[in-house]
Amino acid sequence: MLIIGEKINASNKRVSGAIINKDAAFIQELARQQADAGADYLDLNAGTGQGTAQEIADLKWAIGAVQDVTDVPLCLDSSDPQALVEAMSHFHGTKAMINSVNADPEKLEPLGRLAAEHQASLVALVMRECIPYTVEERLAASELIMTHLTRLGVKEEQIFFDPLVLPISVDTHQGLVTIKTIEQIKSRHPSAKTVMGLSNISFGLPNRGIINQAFLLMAASAGLDAAIMNPLDAKMMSLVRVADMLTGKDASCREYIRAYRKGLLED
Repeated sequence: MLIIGEKINASNKRVSGAIINKDAAFIQELARQQADAGADYLDLNAGTGQGTAQEIADLKWAIGAVQDVTDVPLCLDSSDPQALVEAMSHFHGTKAMINSVNADPEKLEPLGRLAAEHQASLVALVMRECIPYTVEERLAASELIMTHLTRLGVKEEQIFFDPLVLPISVDTHQGLVTIKTIEQIKSRHPSAKTVMGLSNISFGLPNRGIINQAFLLMAASAGLDAAIMNPLDAKMMSLVRVADMLTGKDASCREYIRAYRKGLLED
């Protein structure tokens, strides 16, 4: 399973402050810590609520700061297509991920072309204006996304569908809706990938960690390929290794045994 480190996100007040004040040392330390912990990508979200022009400038600055200290691929994260297009012009490296697009043609067109041009992976939320509450509605959005992106030259394997995670504290059926959406996407589009942010599932509940851990294993069994999560959480990283082993992605249990020998597994 691919791990996308979630720590450099302007929704966090300390990260937002560091971006506004151009505190490169703080951002770079977060990047190093996540890279050392085993992150395959580092998510970069620089949206501090100061408009598109400022977000573009801040995202370019964050890209430069992070790429000065690590060569772990970046996942450029914004709800503004213009910010993502401009930021990619500042990115240097052989592999990148764009986060995110949805079934809205006004986003699909520019970001699909961007992904095709740079051979970048693209996170695609299975929604349009509003988050659908049913599996069927989410699958309908995935079909629109797949048709549009492949027409633009994006390969199926570049697409990371986000099945959407809503808090079960609001609707206790939403965990199963997400799991079933993953299963159906993997059945319909076996070359495409799936990705999600785990922590939404436990929002508003006590002891959130144990909920996130259980949901990770359920999603892995359904076919989850990548998770946006905190790689500094040793317990969750241990469960990722267990999930890979139990779902046949770790040949002869080699990675699990290697992690055990390195003392990386936490009960």
